[in-house]
Amino acid sequence: MINVPEKLMLLCSLCLLVSLPDSLSAAEKQVDYPKQIAPLFRKYCEGCHSVDDPEGKFAIDSYQGLLKGGKHGPAVLPGDSGSSRLIRMIKGEAKPVMPPEDSGEKLTDAEIALLVEWVNQGAKGPSGAEPARMELTVPDIAPANSAEKPITSLAWSDANQLKAVACFGEVQLQGKSANQNQNQNQKLQGLPGKVNSVQFTTDGKWMITASGTTGLFGQAAIWDVATGKKLQEFSGHKDVLYAAQISPDKKWLATGSYDHNILLWDVATGKQVRALTGHNGAIFDLAFSPDSSTLASASADATVKVWQVSSGQRLDTLSQPLKEQYSVTFSPDGNFILAAGADNRIRKWRLISRTSAKINPLIYARFAHESPVTQIALSPDGKLLASISDDQSLKIWDAGQLLLLNVKENLPALPTSVVFSPDSKETLVGYGNGLLETIRLPEQLSSPAAETQNTTAVASSKTSSPADQPVKTVSLKEQEPNNQPVDATKLDAAAVVVSGVISSEKPEQPDLDLYRFESKAGQEWLIETNAARKKSKLDSKIEVLDAAGKQIPRILLRAVRDSYFTFRGKDSNIVNDFRIQNWQEMELNEYLYCNGEVVKLWLNPRGPDSGFNVYPGSGGKRYTYFGTSPITHALHEPCYIVEPHPVGAELPPNGLPVFTIYYENNDDGRRELGDDSRLIFKAPRDGSYYVRVSDVRGFQGKDFHYDLTVRPRQPDFKVTLKGANPKINAGSGKEIEVVADRIDGFNGPIRVDIADVPPGFHVTSPLIIQAGHDRAYGVVSADPVPETSGPLAAPQPDDSRYQSVSVTATAKIGGQDITHPVNPVGQIRLLEKPKLIIRMVTMDTNKLDVAGDNIAEIPAKPIELTIHPGETISAQVLLLRNGYQGVVGFGREYAGRNLPHGVYVDNIGLNGLLLLDNQNERTFYLTAAKWVPETTRLFHLRADQEGNQTSIPVLLHVKHKDKLAASSK
Repeated sequence: MINVPEKLMLLCSLCLLVSLPDSLSAAEKQVDYPKQIAPLFRKYCEGCHSVDDPEGKFAIDSYQGLLKGGKHGPAVLPGDSGSSRLIRMIKGEAKPVMPPEDSGEKLTDAEIALLVEWVNQGAKGPSGAEPARMELTVPDIAPANSAEKPITSLAWSDANQLKAVACFGEVQLQGKSANQNQNQNQKLQGLPGKVNSVQFTTDGKWMITASGTTGLFGQAAIWDVATGKKLQEFSGHKDVLYAAQISPDKKWLATGSYDHNILLWDVATGKQVRALTGHNGAIFDLAFSPDSSTLASASADATVKVWQVSSGQRLDTLSQPLKEQYSVTFSPDGNFILAAGADNRIRKWRLISRTSAKINPLIYARFAHESPVTQIALSPDGKLLASISDDQSLKIWDAGQLLLLNVKENLPALPTSVVFSPDSKETLVGYGNGLLETIRLPEQLSSPAAETQNTTAVASSKTSSPADQPVKTVSLKEQEPNNQPVDATKLDAAAVVVSGVISSEKPEQPDLDLYRFESKAGQEWLIETNAARKKSKLDSKIEVLDAAGKQIPRILLRAVRDSYFTFRGKDSNIVNDFRIQNWQEMELNEYLYCNGEVVKLWLNPRGPDSGFNVYPGSGGKRYTYFGTSPITHALHEPCYIVEPHPVGAELPPNGLPVFTIYYENNDDGRRELGDDSRLIFKAPRDGSYYVRVSDVRGFQGKDFHYDLTVRPRQPDFKVTLKGANPKINAGSGKEIEVVADRIDGFNGPIRVDIADVPPGFHVTSPLIIQAGHDRAYGVVSADPVPETSGPLAAPQPDDSRYQSVSVTATAKIGGQDITHPVNPVGQIRLLEKPKLIIRMVTMDTNKLDVAGDNIAEIPAKPIELTIHPGETISAQVLLLRNGYQGVVGFGREYAGRNLPHGVYVDNIGLNGLLLLDNQNERTFYLTAAKWVPETTRLFHLRADQEGNQTSIPVLLHVKHKDKLAASSK
């Protein structure tokens, strides 16, 4: 439907079109339908009554549709205006009144008289075929000042080096002629309206243009480049064309229009083959895949759609964009689709829906410009991507990972089009003021930083070695005054605990305690306070200052994606349900910056009514990173996905902020010290440094006492086993958990080995606590007890071998393997067969092999599954109900125990992985995020019922596709 402003524009222009005589009779002159009647219908009626959207099933945009009428029957009775429903509605004699009374429009008496006379004359239509509406009759108004026409589209042929520069009504060809013997500089003129798209065929022989007249028609044309002759013309749209693309094999032409439609044409015959419908907005760009089999369309409805050319089937709708999409293209190998638009972002999808409808996964989404991205263009070699924006900048990206390589800001005018030179060393940029500029790219293009996904803090890339022996700690007391660096209390010993108090004789001057220490470059220090734990009123804050008393930058956090909190705010403790805008484009292990706090994404939302879980994922308060402190966040508060970079790195602007994080802390990021502070400091250079202690609120008093520890960092760990002295049912299993206490910022993986398990029992070993994680899960299981009399498969509880189970934890710190004992498993007791036995099997398992009591048999080796990053696989869970008949649930976001981080049980809905009381089997799905590294890990399922019975663990291999292919040869 045409909106009111568009109707008013048509009203102004069409008033000049309809010339009405003071009086008119059939005897004087026959009313002309095309010139006098059709413009009235176009002006007042077609917005609601067109063939594309016929309100009341009445289409008035053609003479045939007018005579046909609508759901109420004929609208016009030739020769009888008094009985014609259309005339009666226009006069207000029948309901509903037309045009609608709330539209603000009404036909004049003269216009109504003209329509009445036309009907009385027989309502005659056009002679012959109804002519296409190809032009508006509007006055020719000369511009007040001469100006260059804005450049609307560019193309640069790789085959013959020709440039095509398009603007309103014409295209200029620049460069060598087809025979390369002389310069060619000719204009192809007379095109209708603005030329919104221009393209060369891959062989350089043809050029394709897209143009038209707004509100009337769209036209595409194929031109012979050598002669400038128009070879074919394609008209079928009812509005201006924004895109016309020819397939690489030159068999198909696709046209996209403001009328929301895509038309596919046979180039050889010039006939329309089919219409591709489904977009709810204007079609701004089209692109064929290199093999000509697939078409991608970018639309104002904030989607990119993927179409199969041979059938017209819609293969996928890429719905992640937030606003209109203006530009779309395929990678030269045809494996990826890239698009950009009004939400300031560039996105890259992997194309897998080549022959059937499939979901094409989003690979990258980059916040690219401060304003809408109006166009993207790939270099001919496929290595670079150029983007232009309303922010008057040109950016060059690595096309593989969408990493920013170069920025040219403050362009001379608003850029309207960009294209690469055939050698990929230059870009040609067209502007809205008619300027055409060739921009030479730097010889060396390099990214300021590689992809930082799934990495730990840049500043902590090296792990300190463990101390050979504990450093002797010296106790001191602060020496007042020590508010200024010149008066700072000196810490002479390597490890010091100094007692102080935040109190001042002058209440108007808050007390700040300063302590000086010396350090070598690269030396790492542990600095923490003990105040709240000693029942002090002090809410401490610690900062590290340089020799001049200034804060020391720790790291740069560059925002790469903007967002905000939705649904509700967050307090300073909550771990789960982080609902944030545009979460679909975020990935696990990415850092989220929220008003000074930095958290890390741990688990994806599990449905429309859930949000991210952040580290540690479960059990306790959330962790913070880079020394930042947890705080409360309000609904709609801005937040950003950020990437860490070293201090001093040159970061070309991407339209989003860069946050500098300093060496300071309010509350310990690991949440182990309550309201006390902890900081790990790495000295950037040799010299003197200061620790400043204060109250974060600015309070003070004699009961604001504290102990400050400053000592060398000594990374270490301690592991605790939970679930000791397990009671195991025959033929089933129970879960054990190992939890790591990470000391002084140690963040690496920890291996837990369980050995000397008694015969008849089995245990998951080794258990790996992954880097950056705190826990891992395993299973202790027991062989089934034979039905016949005789010795049990497992020893009796009083067997001395129960005490021989050993548990140790090992990790590599500073290149050394460090092993610590873990508390023992204790006594393992064997119980009778449970009422519920659980097994996981592959999809091709013969169910008869595991039917009945056979399901209780523990296999000699675990079942194995293989998954590669970005893939979803399926398996089955089977139940043997030995008296338990109720619902069996295995949890929701934590279904699948001990899976590698980034692999999760998928497609389980709000109720989780659940078997109803009449179900004994169910298929479930495992999905691996694209970044999951290669690993092998045992995982299991744990029921919420019958004492939390577990399945026998399954061995999951995460392997890359190329490794799988190599191993199969």
